[in-house]
Amino acid sequence: MTDIPAPKTNLKAVLSGSSPAATLTDNSEGMSYLHNLPRRLVTIYLPLTIIVVILLFPFYWMALTAIKPDEQLLDLDKFNPFWTTAPTFKHIHKLLFESYYPWWLWNTMYVAVCATVLSIVASVLAAYAIVRLRYRGANLVGGLIFLAYLVPPSILFIPLATVVFQYGLFDTPFALILTYPTILIPFSTWLLMGYFKTIPYELEECALIDGASRWQILVKIVLPLAVPGLISAFIFCFTLCWNEFIYALTFLQSVQNKTVPVAIVNEFVDGDIYRWGSLMAGALAGSLPLVILYAFFVEHYVSAMTGAVKE
Repeated sequence: MTDIPAPKTNLKAVLSGSSPAATLTDNSEGMSYLHNLPRRLVTIYLPLTIIVVILLFPFYWMALTAIKPDEQLLDLDKFNPFWTTAPTFKHIHKLLFESYYPWWLWNTMYVAVCATVLSIVASVLAAYAIVRLRYRGANLVGGLIFLAYLVPPSILFIPLATVVFQYGLFDTPFALILTYPTILIPFSTWLLMGYFKTIPYELEECALIDGASRWQILVKIVLPLAVPGLISAFIFCFTLCWNEFIYALTFLQSVQNKTVPVAIVNEFVDGDIYRWGSLMAGALAGSLPLVILYAFFVEHYVSAMTGAVKE
């Protein structure tokens, strides 16, 4: 006669005084509430749909306006504002071939990359010195650096304009490259300080025992481990440089030297006449580099915010 194995008793259920069968039923359910279609519609698909629509609608509106004929842009009572039946590429052609937009795009990229690299280098040195060298008053210095980030740019651009003019940098890209770090370095330093704290100190101690210098530790140990933090700081700095308006409006005057945010507003607005087609085409084309940047590096950006290096 074959022995029939006795059912296993759930120790947790016995200790809690509840029925083992009931506990097994609860454990078997798990996340089964997500398998129910009405619940998925309410808890997953509906919120995601709302979020996606809210995030993508501005890009849809810019793309739609860029290909609408002028009569459809002006007469919203006669034509559907959310669709077009006669798309045209006139506005895009005017933007790319009848204006300085390629130069504006190059100026924006050049200024953003140079200012970002300069800010990242300074922020790495400052953050490493504050966090890893352990000197008296390091925390106070870190707090003061972050407080500098809280100073509004609208207060700084007037004295900075005087300095830029006196040094002969007015209406040149260097006026922006040298002034943008005043708002980029404080936050980047604070961000990298938080990330450097997640790197174990034991790694540096072992390197010091083996005879490595501080520079070798920074270059060969800390920076390779802090790549997600560096990418996060780079994305923040690059985005801020790309979208900055008030400094570019103040320090640049020539049409060919302007950056995209300032140029499309100044050159496609004639008094009270707004050339919406070219405006939206320029805004859409100017936002694509940032979209591509975030699409490729968003995982590193999130990991830097949470701290990816653990002991």
